[in-house]
Amino acid sequence: MSGEIDIFGVFLRSELVTSAIALVITFALNRLLVRLGVYRHFWHQALAEVALFVIVWALVVELYSRWSL
Repeated sequence: MSGEIDIFGVFLRSELVTSAIALVITFALNRLLVRLGVYRHFWHQALAEVALFVIVWALVVELYSRWSL
C-alpha cells in the first residue's frame, strides 16, 4: 500500500482515507445491527463496535491494496 492517496490534487495519508471509508461503512453496519437487535447478544456493545470497525478497516485496506496494484 502506498503512503499517500491523491484526491483532487491533495495528497492524504492512506491511513486517513481508508479509516474514513471504514468509519462510514461501520456506521451503516451499526445502524443495521441495532435495528436487527444483534447487540443484545453481546456483553459489551462498545467493544463489539470497536471490533467491527477494526475488521471493516482491515477489509478496506486489503481491498485497496489489491485494487491499487
